[in-house]
Amino acid sequence: MSAETKPRVAIDAPVRSFLTRAPRYATIATINPDGSPHQIVIWYLLHSDELLGDHLVVNSRRGRRWPTNLERDGRANLTVFEAEDAVTFECHVEQIYDDERAQADIAEMARRYDEPEMAQREIARFRTEPRVSFILRPDRLLVHGSPS
Repeated sequence: MSAETKPRVAIDAPVRSFLTRAPRYATIATINPDGSPHQIVIWYLLHSDELLGDHLVVNSRRGRRWPTNLERDGRANLTVFEAEDAVTFECHVEQIYDDERAQADIAEMARRYDEPEMAQREIARFRTEPRVSFILRPDRLLVHGSPS
């Protein structure tokens, strides 16, 4: 089954609340060139639209290992957790972009994760960096515990 024909993964209300209510960090796992896993903590956004349905947006400075891995092999696992509650996505890259939209994504993330004054300083710094965003489309959703 191709990525275009895979059914959309729907996120129910309690899981959506868990993913959006508090600014929790995510752990993303990508695949290194030698096949070994690479895992790191990142910021994320959960978005939804008619074209893609529910999807995750992640962003990084170009040149880091995990975005380089994602550009080469578009498969990833992303987990958001708190204590024993967790949501894990098996996902694939749906889109990659590095224009003003990538800068808008990282600015939205900074405002979500940091206090306003710190976010403004970080946004100014991010503007000096080449940024890349990935839209990750979930292929499978695994829920552990009772996230809500």
